[in-house]
Amino acid sequence: MATLATTPAAAAAPARIWTGRALSGLAAAFLLVDAGTKLVSPAFVAANSPEIGWSLDPVTIRTLGTLLIVPTLLYLWPRTALLGAILLTGYLGGAIATHMRIGSPLFTHTLFGVYLALMVWGGLWLRSPALRAVLPLMLGRRD
Repeated sequence: MATLATTPAAAAAPARIWTGRALSGLAAAFLLVDAGTKLVSPAFVAANSPEIGWSLDPVTIRTLGTLLIVPTLLYLWPRTALLGAILLTGYLGGAIATHMRIGSPLFTHTLFGVYLALMVWGGLWLRSPALRAVLPLMLGRRD
């Protein structure tokens, strides 16, 4: 008699969850460091930022830091993770658009927001059964 623990899906569940946590943790760690730097030391950020068309005054930099830390914290809290992922996608989309507008290198600068968004959504998808139910990954053809 097969039990739930011996089925292949059940055996894969802990690995999937831990992989999702690792992806989510890496993305969140990067985003929290970025937001924290903007909030704590806007002068350092201004001095080390390329000219991307944004005002580099402390108020703007702190506002960007706040706009990043709020959705990142929402993403880390399981009940609000979906809202956080949606808001982070918007923030990262703005970063992508900014880099496209100034002609930054494609793979290292412009697409970096895409890489982070894939980590955010991939991590959430792996650790959230509800999201997997809404967005199933179809492997192979099913008739």
